[in-house]
Amino acid sequence: MTHWIVDGMNVIGSRPDGWWRDRHRAMTTLVSRLEAWKPAGDTVTVVFERPPDPPIESSVVTVRHAPRAAPDSADDEIVRLLRADAHPADIRVATSDRTLADRVRAAGAAVCPAERLRDLIDPRTGVDGAQ
Repeated sequence: MTHWIVDGMNVIGSRPDGWWRDRHRAMTTLVSRLEAWKPAGDTVTVVFERPPDPPIESSVVTVRHAPRAAPDSADDEIVRLLRADAHPADIRVATSDRTLADRVRAAGAAVCPAERLRDLIDPRTGVDGAQ
């Protein structure tokens, strides 16, 4: 069993699809895609810098946020989750933030590039990236 921890805005931002026009919609869409994708037996937690407003509810994916919004606060929350876990080797963090990836590896967890997870949960189709 793998526990996936997703650097929410990093995964959203890995594809320039206009997400910045409606951040809340992008966050909700990410959670929906993670719900549909979640491998059997795995757990998924997505971490955002600030609490979604309105809140995003899910019975499949745990939606978390940093205690207070600040630069790198989601990264710090992800590392806090890793350090609090008795089995960090069972955790895979989805991020392409190089500094966070180094911190994740130092804590004993694995890293999945944000673009790779994005392609798993939202495959590219058509002209931009037919599968």
